[in-house]
Amino acid sequence: MLGLRVVRITSGISLRNFSRHATLKSSQSPVGFIGLGNMGASMAENLVTKGHRVVVYDVVPESVAALEKKGALVASSPAEVAAQADRVVTMLPASRHVQDVYEGPNGILSSVRGGALLIDSSTIDPTTAIDISKKASDKAAVFMDAPVSGGVVAAKAGTLTFMVGGDEAEYDAAKDLLSFMGKNVIRCGNVGTGQTAKICNNMLLAVSMIGVSEALNLGQRLGLDAKTLSGILNISTGRCWSSDTYNPVPGVFDGVPSSNDYNGGFGTALMAKDLGLAQVASTETLSPTPLGSLAHQIYRTMCQKGYAEKDFSSVYKYLSTEESCEPKQ
Repeated sequence: MLGLRVVRITSGISLRNFSRHATLKSSQSPVGFIGLGNMGASMAENLVTKGHRVVVYDVVPESVAALEKKGALVASSPAEVAAQADRVVTMLPASRHVQDVYEGPNGILSSVRGGALLIDSSTIDPTTAIDISKKASDKAAVFMDAPVSGGVVAAKAGTLTFMVGGDEAEYDAAKDLLSFMGKNVIRCGNVGTGQTAKICNNMLLAVSMIGVSEALNLGQRLGLDAKTLSGILNISTGRCWSSDTYNPVPGVFDGVPSSNDYNGGFGTALMAKDLGLAQVASTETLSPTPLGSLAHQIYRTMCQKGYAEKDFSSVYKYLSTEESCEPKQ
């Protein structure tokens, strides 16, 4: 064990009243955080810098060491995190990772405390979220899905949007914690609805990023400067987040992945995964999503062509380097 001094939740105190009990200040009651990737590391750091004692775990030792240097405490497994914390946040790549972290031999549910609040900010399929929620309930714990929007820039700034699916009675407790990492915390409904909101958002994001990339590539091939065209788009009807905040053309904006050789940010493989979740959902509900389907195919193709670890805005580079469709003489 870590030997931490842990203040337990007093019997009879509901999670929704947690933030109103002065004896349980953030500095006294540790928060667990599992998953320290591009997003998770910044989210956990915000909790540390804003006064929380944070117990972290990740499979990558370097990621753990970086947070430890900033003041986080370290656990050796998800089970050890859950044994030390009454509130645990997870931020993981895919459904299988979430299932392993929660349900594996050294998973959260093997040692979770009764009354604990478990918040998963990964993007997974709604069915998995609902299943884990039921298993957490069997352990007298509360599980909520709370995927995020805003990307690495918002994760670092603490301005993420959280889409929360969970019991309304416990929502205030979740919002109290998530507000240290985000600007907008919105309850969507019961468990699973947060994931539904997220996959719909990411499908739209993928489509808009492809559209912006196509327009900027076409404009440049017709002789327009990318900055000039971007400026026009951003005061015109084509304006969107992919053009005015996360522009995919290198050099248009500083501090975005496109100006860092598409490193960091939200990986193409993760976007392909999220689009796959949206396609499964569209099939199950008989919802026509032709542009979402095409976006899925484009991002899957990019993964096969070496873009898997690059930021999803690298679709601009992929499109701009494709050979011309003009027939050869």
